[in-house]
Amino acid sequence: MSSALDHKLRKIMEHNNRMKEQLELPRIPVSQASESLISYTQNTKDYLLPSIWGPPSQDPFASQSGGGCGCSVM
Repeated sequence: MSSALDHKLRKIMEHNNRMKEQLELPRIPVSQASESLISYTQNTKDYLLPSIWGPPSQDPFASQSGGGCGCSVM
């Protein structure tokens, strides 16, 4: 029975240590995080939303080779 109690105590101590580590993580207010997210979405073009940003001038995923699809079969 002592072994079970030791195991339970060890698990609690590990959990406590993880919680202490999380307390040391840097934190910012929600208002600051929201402003940062809004700024990022307003200034970063997302070509999956052409109604907002317009169509891309060139497809960054298109193959640059002259012909064929550039695929290889293994």
